[in-house]
Amino acid sequence: VRIKLMTVYLGADHRGYGLKEFLKKFLNKRGYRLVDLGNYSYEKKDDYPDFAAKVAAKISKNPKDRGIIVCGSGVGVDVVANKFKKARSVLGFSPAQVKAARTDDDVNILSLSADFKGGQEAAKLAGIFLETPFKKAPRFKRRLRKISKIEED
Repeated sequence: VRIKLMTVYLGADHRGYGLKEFLKKFLNKRGYRLVDLGNYSYEKKDDYPDFAAKVAAKISKNPKDRGIIVCGSGVGVDVVANKFKKARSVLGFSPAQVKAARTDDDVNILSLSADFKGGQEAAKLAGIFLETPFKKAPRFKRRLRKISKIEED
């Protein structure tokens, strides 16, 4: 298995912990360079902002890398990730939606719901997220420049 060039950062709270561990095994088998930013064990009283922020901070520094974050609904980690400059997170719910988010919006973080996505479905979304290139069409690049401008204000 060849090692992919990007680094994939993983993070999850207690509700997302099991799905993160499943995805870690799935992605390791496919040769991705993974960095697990926690949580490293099931801790019922942990908080999703801690792990989403760790992943989003890494992506903010190197937007060409990717992040996958998981909590119960997926919404909390998605909200946190989108607070960071150059981090663009999508709450993944279908293969077509995740593919469009990559091709059109160059998202670099996939937020997942452990309560609503099983392992195989989440693995499929992660695969699409990691393998789909950004189309770089002029209209898409223009829209991303507008987002960057908003982040500067």
